Amino acid sequence: MSDTSSLIQKYNIPAPRYTSYPTVPLWENNLENFQWHDLVSKAFQDFGKEEGISIYIHLPFCESLCTYCGCNKRITKNNAVKDPYIQALLAEWAQYKEIFNGSPKIAGIHLGGGTPTFFEPSYLKYLIETILEDAEINPNAEFSFEGHPNNTTYEHLKTLNDLGFNRVSYGIQDFDVQVQTAIHRIQPFEKVKYATDSARILGYTSINYDLIFGLPHQTLQTMEATFRKVQELRPERIAFYSYAHLPSAFPSQKSFESFLPTATEKTELYEFGRALLVEMGYEEVGMDHFALPNDALTLAKNDGVLHRNFMGYTTLPSKILIGLGASSINDIYYAYAQNEKSIGKYEALVNQNIFAIQKGHVLTELDISTRQVILDLICKKQAVIPLEISEKLSENQIDSLKEMEKDGLITTTKNQILVSEIGMKVIRNVCSQLDLRLGNNEAKKSLFSKTI
Repeated sequence: MSDTSSLIQKYNIPAPRYTSYPTVPLWENNLENFQWHDLVSKAFQDFGKEEGISIYIHLPFCESLCTYCGCNKRITKNNAVKDPYIQALLAEWAQYKEIFNGSPKIAGIHLGGGTPTFFEPSYLKYLIETILEDAEINPNAEFSFEGHPNNTTYEHLKTLNDLGFNRVSYGIQDFDVQVQTAIHRIQPFEKVKYATDSARILGYTSINYDLIFGLPHQTLQTMEATFRKVQELRPERIAFYSYAHLPSAFPSQKSFESFLPTATEKTELYEFGRALLVEMGYEEVGMDHFALPNDALTLAKNDGVLHRNFMGYTTLPSKILIGLGASSINDIYYAYAQNEKSIGKYEALVNQNIFAIQKGHVLTELDISTRQVILDLICKKQAVIPLEISEKLSENQIDSLKEMEKDGLITTTKNQILVSEIGMKVIRNVCSQLDLRLGNNEAKKSLFSKTI
């Protein structure tokens, strides 16, 4: 094992993914409906009018279960679920429009899932057209959606493109048949090629593939075969994720538990896959994300304006992300809120004109400062650590930072931390040493997946 692999193994411990700070399990759940209304209004006045708002729409339905999946979803082939859910989404959007008191400016829309292409193009057209009624669209707005290659049709792509969508993400995971069979996600290369070629013909400017390492039956040989097929299609972006094995939360993962790679093998898969991506001409934008040199994400990284939110890395400047749908998460700078995960409860609440919030968190001034430090580390590979944070670090966190510096993961100069190339591979663990809410809470740490 190389020295780098040994270091990765050393720091391959559970840590948050830091799509937010505080991370979701550490939220204080202290949000009432009236509070949320007032906080959204304040955020919109402070940021939304000028920057615009981003919208995440969760479409949770899938026709079959992918056994590796950790998303909130409902498996069904029942078409009767579609119309009530679309109407609930629009009822929730009406709640927010009332707060905005006028024509909101839209900076971006993302359709996530589940499987958004579970819905026919006519449903998606009606949904987006209604949301965009009386709304202003930013000139540089980014509209994107997640598509399943098996059911993303040319009509889906054209309908959404006509509505302004220019980015699409396909969940590939792996092209090996044995791996696909184990995770119950069979999608032939020809299907992926058709979905990719169709998007390009229609003028989509950015195509992303999700790829996962650490899946059952994966080997260096199968990974190389997958990546050579990816190279043939050459998407602009690639998200190269670590498989998160949490069978206590997602029982379907137990079905292939005995076929998972060992920790050492998983590290080798990561190192090998990352090297292949670089060889193929992709640049590492940040944690899990790679893009071609001329892609907007790479350019944003180079210009120091890259951002990260619940959807991952983004170029959108908006500080407000409104989440619509069951389990969707809102980020309005001053607070977070997550909707009810139960589709039935979500629909019932929004149809009564009640915000369907299950849990939330109002950020303190210290939270806001800490969030900025973690965002800077993840997006810019460096951060200035304010005194109010450094003086609250635990003894264990301080010792861990010193050890990380000794191991070459970081460099500290006075109140600044610089992250090395090796350090970026375990950046989640670097960030956790600045996480004042996680600290030494071993019980909370057990809620998260390992870095690799």
